[in-house]
Amino acid sequence: MERKDKKDRLTPKEEELMRLLWEHGPIAVSQLVELYPEPHPHFNTISTVVRRLEAKGYVDHSEVGGSFRYFAVPQKEEYRSKSLGDIVKNYFGGSYFGAVSALVQEEKITAEELKELLSLVENKGK
Repeated sequence: MERKDKKDRLTPKEEELMRLLWEHGPIAVSQLVELYPEPHPHFNTISTVVRRLEAKGYVDHSEVGGSFRYFAVPQKEEYRSKSLGDIVKNYFGGSYFGAVSALVQEEKITAEELKELLSLVENKGK
């Protein structure tokens, strides 16, 4: 899933819809609308976002009984890994150490969590 063009990046609304597709897809647009909290977005709004995602290659559809059911193309883990890699590259000069250091400096990760990470790294090859 190589996304080089800036226009292929997901907006927050697109990411929100992708999360719904990963969790509930394949699904019809009308069913997607119902998954949103009240007040539900308009059918046409969700349909537009789905079509935009389909044009970007993130969503595809199948026809079932005369209606379209949409599903996410990349797996959630694939998208997460790519997105994390982009953040590390763009904001931390490609340094995962720099990213973790920022989490420590901003007190977003605890010493206990760091110990768990160290344990994961040490046991990865075993």
